[in-house]
Amino acid sequence: MNPSHRDQEELKPHGRDSITLEQVGVDEISIVPWTLMIPRRIARKVGLTRKWATLIVVLAGLFTTSSTITVLVVSLETIAKDLNSTVSVLNWSITGPMLAFGVVGPAYGKIGDLYGHKKVYVYGLFFAGLFAALTAFAWNGPTMVLFRLLSAVAGAATGPAAMAYINRLFEPYERVKPLGYWSFTTAGAPVLGVVLGGPLVETIGWQMIFIIQAPLMLIAAVVAWRLLPQTSRSADVKFDIKGSVTLGFGATLLLLTVNRGHSWGWTSPAIIGFALLSVFSLWLFVRVEQQAEAPLMPLEWVRTPNIILPIVIQSLINFAYMGGFIVVPQMLEIGLGFTPAHIGWLVIARPLCFSITAPLGSFFTMRVGERISGMVGAAGVLLAMIVLGTVGKGTPDYMIVLGLGLSGIGVGIAGPALGALVSNSVDDDTVGVAGAMQQLLSQMGAVLGSTVMISIHEMTASSGVVQSYAYALLSGAATSVVAIMLASRLRSTQHREDLSSIRA
Repeated sequence: MNPSHRDQEELKPHGRDSITLEQVGVDEISIVPWTLMIPRRIARKVGLTRKWATLIVVLAGLFTTSSTITVLVVSLETIAKDLNSTVSVLNWSITGPMLAFGVVGPAYGKIGDLYGHKKVYVYGLFFAGLFAALTAFAWNGPTMVLFRLLSAVAGAATGPAAMAYINRLFEPYERVKPLGYWSFTTAGAPVLGVVLGGPLVETIGWQMIFIIQAPLMLIAAVVAWRLLPQTSRSADVKFDIKGSVTLGFGATLLLLTVNRGHSWGWTSPAIIGFALLSVFSLWLFVRVEQQAEAPLMPLEWVRTPNIILPIVIQSLINFAYMGGFIVVPQMLEIGLGFTPAHIGWLVIARPLCFSITAPLGSFFTMRVGERISGMVGAAGVLLAMIVLGTVGKGTPDYMIVLGLGLSGIGVGIAGPALGALVSNSVDDDTVGVAGAMQQLLSQMGAVLGSTVMISIHEMTASSGVVQSYAYALLSGAATSVVAIMLASRLRSTQHREDLSSIRA
């Protein structure tokens, strides 16, 4: 049987050229033709195992969707002029996709459990590429926001699917390292988009970015369809539709309230109405979860420190990390007059430090535990916010690079540790839901951070452009302090003596 047969539930053996992926994690990953994945001789030489080859495939597709969320952040002012729009409107082409990645993630996790994560991953990647192609033909600000949002809604399927493969391929004590690479992809790819975005827009124009990106995503979908093994399916999966709708509605209205509060007036009827509807919707979400047969977020998690605290800490760190990621390029361009190309070369310090630290951070966590890693990582982000908040005219480039690099190091250390702690603290049959919920609140923190920081900048603009951005970065410093305090209450699940026995 061909591995891409649409009706397959398990792939059949193919003689000598096939391998069986052992039962690991929650479910069984079935048969995958080895000759379709990578020649055995090459695999032996580079030390590439079966599960790591599968991980590379799923993370490659996740990277193509995640990196484009922020590819325009350095060039919003240029694009706004081209589309006769405003930076404030086009900011939603960044915050909207980030929110979509989180809100629809849990639903994709459940759909993957029902129909198989391979199908969800491939179709999500395909439609993300399709809407990316339409973005190139956007004729005004709202249409660009719409196409970017639809592309993100489809591309969000790759996140839970990648997490599902990790949880099924790797045992709990092995997950720190692959989660480091997953964390790098989900957090580092958007930052890398900033690095590439400025030079690309200056060189080929913003439309060409999506004209090039769309076929790459479509090709990635075809490759994933050919190479990925199918996951087992569950016939009794139930959807918490009410929970998804109430949470998404409440979160969107909350962000809209914060984003538009200053320009529309905090006491305007629209803002007050949005705020009240947001509170009501989030309250309704809690009520729905109390009665749901298969809740989006089991409420007993709220009373389990090693589940709820890592999720909240990740959200607080992402508030500072992604909020700073949005406002720092704008501060350098609008406040200090840096060119997009100059900004791109500076910002590369963040993904570079992250890419180096995330794998090393996994080894660090295996030695000191998740609690110390969480505290050290949050402290790194705190220092980054302080350094970046002191940037002004005459500040040398190396200080900017230091601040950006510290944020990458902080998230690189904390991200894998917090993700592994959540995965190891829930039951095997709810690990997918936990991963999706962690992605949801992490993205919520990112979107809230960028929205709050932009709002603080707008409200304090009378103090000077650069100073107003410094005030915005202080909010990220505040959330980092809270993250450090919460991380001190974690209980590590990895201990040196346990690891020694595992290695033995």
